[in-house]
Amino acid sequence: MTWFLLSIAIAAEIVGTLLLKLSNGFTKFWPSVGVAVGYLTAFALLSQSLKKIDVGITYAIWSGFGIIGAAIGGMIFFNQELTKLNIIGMSIIIAGVVIMNLGGVSH
Repeated sequence: MTWFLLSIAIAAEIVGTLLLKLSNGFTKFWPSVGVAVGYLTAFALLSQSLKKIDVGITYAIWSGFGIIGAAIGGMIFFNQELTKLNIIGMSIIIAGVVIMNLGGVSH
């Protein structure tokens, strides 16, 4: 259940970040409300995940997959370009998260 909560926290953070772009500097009401809901949900679920997963692992997974999700969302919804270097960087993030998970066991 903890890992499920973390995955929902990641999704909420990605949605909040994408809506941040749509809020146009918080000048559009509904996207701005979506930003607040997305980030509040993300932090609430992240805090629950921290009860059972080490903080370093949790934050690495949350931030790493948040970066990747936001980049892919930007490509899909805002026609932003992902270069080969961007893809290499995201691959390094994934490798780092995997290595961190192999390095220790959460309580």
